[in-house]
Amino acid sequence: MPDIIHSVAFSLIHAPDSEAERTFLLDARRILTAIPGVRAFQVLRQISAKNPYRFGFTMRFATQADYDAYNAHPDHLAFVGERWRGEVAAFLENDAIEMQHDEGGDGT
Repeated sequence: MPDIIHSVAFSLIHAPDSEAERTFLLDARRILTAIPGVRAFQVLRQISAKNPYRFGFTMRFATQADYDAYNAHPDHLAFVGERWRGEVAAFLENDAIEMQHDEGGDGT
C-alpha cells in the first residue's frame, strides 16, 4: 500500500506574523514529529489567493496502523485538545493515498 498522506490546511486566530502564530507552528512541529510513525512532516505557508487558509501541515505514514496509532497517541490528543481547538480558526483535513498508474495516477 502506498503511504498515507495526512494533510490539513488551516488558519489561526492569531495575528499574522505574531509571536503566538510562530509559537503554535514551532510547537506543532516539535510535538507532532516526536510521535512514532510520523514521517516527512512539513509546515506550509499558503501562497494562493484562491485558498482561504494560511498554513498547512502534511505528514506521511507507512501503514494504516501507524496512522491509527498517531490519531490515538496521547501527545496528538493533547495537542488537539489543548492547542488546536483553541487556536485554529478554520481548517480542512485531507487523508489520502497516491493513486497508481492503472487507477489514473502517475505510474509510481
